[in-house]
Amino acid sequence: MQIILAKSAGFCYGVERAVELAKRTASECGGCWMLGDLIHNAHVVQNLEDLGVRKAVSPEQIRAEDTVVIRSHGERKEILEELGRRGVHCVNATCPNVQRIQNLVAQSELEGRRPVIIGEPNHPEVLGVASFCSNPLIFEGPEALSLWLQEDLAHMELPLTVVAQTTCIRELFETSSKILKKQCTNVKIFDTICNATQKRQSEAAEIAGQVDAMVVVGDRKSANTKHLTEICQERCPRVFQVERADELSPDFFNGCSVVGLTAGASTPAGIIKEVYATMSEEIKATEGKEESFEELLNQSFKTLNTGEKVTGIVTAITPTEVQVDVGAKQAAYIKLSELSDDPNAKPEDVVKIGDEIETYIVRVNDIEGFAELSKKRLDAVKVWENIEKAVDDKTVMEGTITEVNKGGIVASVKGVRVFIPASQSGMPRGADLSDMIKNKVQLRITEVNRARRRVVGSIRSVSEEARKAAQEEVWNNIEVGKHYTGTVKSMTSYGVFVDIGGVDGMVHISELSWSRIKTPSEVCAVGDTMDVYVISFDPEKHKISLGVKDRNVDPWDLFMSKYHVGDVAPVKVVKLMTFGAFAEVVPGVDGLIHISQIADRRIEKPGDVLSEGQVVDAEIIAVDEEKHKISLSIRALLTPTVQQDGEEASADAE
Repeated sequence: MQIILAKSAGFCYGVERAVELAKRTASECGGCWMLGDLIHNAHVVQNLEDLGVRKAVSPEQIRAEDTVVIRSHGERKEILEELGRRGVHCVNATCPNVQRIQNLVAQSELEGRRPVIIGEPNHPEVLGVASFCSNPLIFEGPEALSLWLQEDLAHMELPLTVVAQTTCIRELFETSSKILKKQCTNVKIFDTICNATQKRQSEAAEIAGQVDAMVVVGDRKSANTKHLTEICQERCPRVFQVERADELSPDFFNGCSVVGLTAGASTPAGIIKEVYATMSEEIKATEGKEESFEELLNQSFKTLNTGEKVTGIVTAITPTEVQVDVGAKQAAYIKLSELSDDPNAKPEDVVKIGDEIETYIVRVNDIEGFAELSKKRLDAVKVWENIEKAVDDKTVMEGTITEVNKGGIVASVKGVRVFIPASQSGMPRGADLSDMIKNKVQLRITEVNRARRRVVGSIRSVSEEARKAAQEEVWNNIEVGKHYTGTVKSMTSYGVFVDIGGVDGMVHISELSWSRIKTPSEVCAVGDTMDVYVISFDPEKHKISLGVKDRNVDPWDLFMSKYHVGDVAPVKVVKLMTFGAFAEVVPGVDGLIHISQIADRRIEKPGDVLSEGQVVDAEIIAVDEEKHKISLSIRALLTPTVQQDGEEASADAE
């Protein structure tokens, strides 16, 4: 009989971490407590009790100043707070993946979202996660979720944040996610199934499809062991879940030629070894030899070679390095200097515990049993590969301008230095390119010489393409009366050119303001944002006439509603003529001050008294509503001179 042993069987990182923390704490403190089962394995729990880790069934059993190790599944928030208030020292052995889920549900409520947990409602992990929010929804799978959605259509509009129990069967979570994506309008979904769990489930499914019988080793209270059994039962007709080797029976394997063996994440290697040894009796009898469990494990280890790529799981993070499980005999780690190009980056900002990470093997030391890895070097290789591919694909990439040199500028694209000739910078000839430093830009890679580490790029090609697309968008949708928010690009004596999205339109000086102006600079400047509307356009000649004046407001109506004959108004002199002066009463409406109405004496020309731009008070002495003409008088407001008073008195005497 052949036995196929799952490579990933046994303790996961979170379980191993919890057990080691408990052992260390008991040793350092001369004994400690665990609240409930530290992990779901009776054999391990009993072993811990033998080492001085006493089991408490309730928090009340633990006194102030005692030390308690929090189990790998996590604990309810209110219990943790109670222990803290009573002065109990807590060593948190909660799996980092579970802690992440606790943080996600807590954050979701702060954002006004309702947490949804896909998992077993009564499992300690789920109960612990649920306590970190006030109103969670817990569903075992898609059936329960669908029933809840059918109860009330309003459920579909709730803002939801979805997470999964770390040991959830992937098919249940993915089916539930599809239902939520299809039926709900505001949902965020986080795949929180543990990577180790997913690997075990995938491997168990693969082996179960190849064998005549499958043995799953693990505690019957363990959720991940139960799920492994369920997955195997879907693919293999004979599946046996056992806790110890003494539960095996020769009848299990009658007529079998190939048998599979896997174990839950809470099953120690010693128990797996016992089960394997018992199952191997038939092989031992027929072949006269037996490969030890250790040999099989050694065969499953990867061989690490300097210069190769390797993928692993982040198992621990310290201020100076990141530890990675790469499935090899050697302990693998990444120095902080080999983690990121950013010298200020903290390890926890780059990776998280449980992340799958691809690295480059820098050095292997078989004697001391460690391997040095580098993420930074592999990232650099990938960047060069992406940049070379970008030339053929004409991919648009983002970079940051770092310097100006002779002939152009330099951009950093994912750490690679890219030279951009001045002609390809997108700036006008002679412009000060130093203004672009620190700007983020979109560019295309046009030339790569990896051997010489030379890369040339172009901003201009991207900006021209974007401008062309914007122009097409404008011309496809332009219509008379349509409003745009544009930017003043240039000015002339007769008007301004405004960019309305890649296309320039002309605003004539007469359309810039209701008031009379001599130059456009009186009302705007290059770079100003301007609200304009289309007066007319010619697609063939690519000409657009724009306006700024609000045609919904009639200046004459404004004047008529504000002033009447006999009223005095402050007016602005806008033009001097030989026969008088035109003055603006309200923007867009001028009145005439005849030369005879400018002063209380005879004057040769209006310029003797008035100047353009001067503001004076004038009386409205006549209004022609039909012809929209206004007569103004300054003289009517002047006090008669002494000489005039005397002349008038003499005339009265006569």
